[in-house]
Parts: sequence; C-alpha cells; structure tokens
Amino acid sequence: MAADPTRRDARPIVWMIGFLVVALVVYFVILGQRGIDLITSGTVAGIGVGIGVMILPLIGAWLIFATLRAGIEHQKLARIMADEGRELDVSDLPRRASGRIERDAADDLFAQVKQEWEADPTDWHNTYRIARAYDYAGDRTRARQMMKRAVAQYKGDDA
Repeated sequence: MAADPTRRDARPIVWMIGFLVVALVVYFVILGQRGIDLITSGTVAGIGVGIGVMILPLIGAWLIFATLRAGIEHQKLARIMADEGRELDVSDLPRRASGRIERDAADDLFAQVKQEWEADPTDWHNTYRIARAYDYAGDRTRARQMMKRAVAQYKGDDA
C-alpha cells in the first residue's frame, strides 16, 4: 500500500517539541537551584526573592503540561474526524502566496460551517469543525475556545 502523499511526517515537529521541553526542564532546574541559593542566603530579601523564583518553575511546568495535554487532545479529535471523513476539505480553496486561505473563501467556509454548528451545537463534531473554520478565518482566540469546548463535549464534560 502506497503512503498518502498529503500526510506530512510529524517526527520533526515531535523532536522539536521534545527538545524544547527538555531545554525548559533544564532551565527550570537551574532556576530552582538559584531559588534555593537565594533562600539559603538567610537575608529577608533573599528568602523573599528565592520563594518567588521557586514559584516560576512550578508555573512553567504547569504551562508545559497544559499545553501538551491540549495538543494531544486536539490531535485525537483531528484523527477521529479524519477517520470519519468529516474534516473540513480546504484543498480547493484559493490561497494567498503565504499559503493561507484567502479571506473571502475562509469567510464563506465559516458561514457554511456556522450553519451546521447552529443546527446542533451540542455535537462535538460540529464544534470541532467550527473551531477549524475560525482558525482558517484567522480568529485564533475563538478557534481555541471552540476547540476547548469540542474536547469537553467529546469527553462528556460540557453541560
């Protein structure tokens, strides 16, 4: 069976994410050591700043975890949508030189997907599709919000 030429190899992206996570972990360890050094200095200012510095790696670790978890969940939904044949087909839409879909075409696609979503906003498939349509239309904030909602609906957490 021949490989699908439209599917890109994800290994370079996975390796880059792994490298960045390892680099951040090393940075957090160094930052934690500096925080401990400040705390053990014994001065009031050193202890205060040291505690503040110790909090930064914890926040960073939480951000890494939350970002990776969200990415994995989004990829899971994308895989299911592709397997079901319900992913948005944008292959025939006109594109700019940068590769982004032209604004008018993205807006038309969004209007179509919005009608589907409004017909059944509780179906995670529709919410996923409108999240992708928001992304193609350039509204990344709403795309993230709707993708988060699609994940919650998929998990059965959405009220």
